[in-house]
Amino acid sequence: MSYRKVNIFLLIVILIINLSGLQAQTVKELERQRKQTLQMLESTNKMLNETKKSQKSSINKLSILNKNINERKKLIKNISSEINQLDTEMGRLSNESRVLNNKLKVLKNDYAKLVQEEHVNRSIYNKIMFVLSAKTFDQSYRRLRYLQEFTSYRKEQVYEIENIRNQILQKNDSLNQHKTTKVKVVQQKEVEAKKLTTDQTKEKSVLNGLKKKESQLRTNLKKQQKKADDLNKKIERLIAEEIRKAEEKRRAEAKKSGSKETKTDSKSSSSGVYALTKEEKLISGNFAANKGRLPWPTSNGYISGHYGIQPHPVLKHVTTNNKGIYIQTPAGSNCRAVFEGTVTQRFSIPGSNNAVIIQHGEYRTVYANLTSIYVNVGDKVSAKQAIGKIYTDSENDNKTELYFQIWKGRTLQNPESWITK
Repeated sequence: MSYRKVNIFLLIVILIINLSGLQAQTVKELERQRKQTLQMLESTNKMLNETKKSQKSSINKLSILNKNINERKKLIKNISSEINQLDTEMGRLSNESRVLNNKLKVLKNDYAKLVQEEHVNRSIYNKIMFVLSAKTFDQSYRRLRYLQEFTSYRKEQVYEIENIRNQILQKNDSLNQHKTTKVKVVQQKEVEAKKLTTDQTKEKSVLNGLKKKESQLRTNLKKQQKKADDLNKKIERLIAEEIRKAEEKRRAEAKKSGSKETKTDSKSSSSGVYALTKEEKLISGNFAANKGRLPWPTSNGYISGHYGIQPHPVLKHVTTNNKGIYIQTPAGSNCRAVFEGTVTQRFSIPGSNNAVIIQHGEYRTVYANLTSIYVNVGDKVSAKQAIGKIYTDSENDNKTELYFQIWKGRTLQNPESWITK
């Protein structure tokens, strides 16, 4: 075999090994995703069970059913991918096991010949005569080296045989594990398909029930929008007031020290980003650096109301403009800070319960629809620290929903761009 052919052969072997590693990783990742989706379904099923106390159709029940259906469809798709990947992986393992068995067979035959040859020439006398019968000293030396290498080679053959045997056992163990996993996920897919059909039937029934109450839905929507507008206006006023006071303090300190406000400072003030302290700059930088990686303000749940203009789930041609996101979670859940910061506000508004504002340098996070609040103004909080209990509406299917906002200065942000996916 030429040098070029050897290189090509080695390249192919390396590619096969890398592809095998990727496949194994993909199976593991699919399994992780399946378990994660099952956890979400467990949470939404808990919420759905809480609505069974009331048999009436409601937007809340429809929202949970929609989430259940979407998660179950995702789970079934994930399981199908996992089954396909397991089939691919089992095929690879079977081929590798077959190749190793063939190699083992060849090694055993070679080793048997070596043992037979050594048996014929096993006496020390024969070995000595083999070395001494050489015509030259150089030839004697080469014969001696041959005998030493022969013994060493035989030992290597024994090690290689044991090594391949162990590899075959590992491949077979992995193959059996994959077969067992496949049986389980196939059964799980069948179960989830039946549950999906049941959920879709329930969703259709709830939707039909809600369509008969269009007038009531429009009235309720107006009330909800009024509450949301009042809450958003108060949050906006409070944040604007905080920034105004911070700017006044900065100007007073600048005047006292005799320094002049720069053009940069003026621009910052107009955009709502005032001069920050060193600590605030550090927290701001860390907060911004974690965009897309911030923890959720609840330990579990799902986004029941997305940011921005959203269509009504029942009423045609009706939209709502959300200034934050709504996260629905099981009854009794706490909300938690998404990042370290300082509590600057805790307040209430009629019909909207209580709320907390936490400052993270130039950023602020808002947590609304709370009953109990565990923190006070001025408290330093850490990421994932519980800050209050989310209100559970016993008159609305035990709906437990957090309202969450993120601000940069006076500018609203889309929280979905900041929290982890």
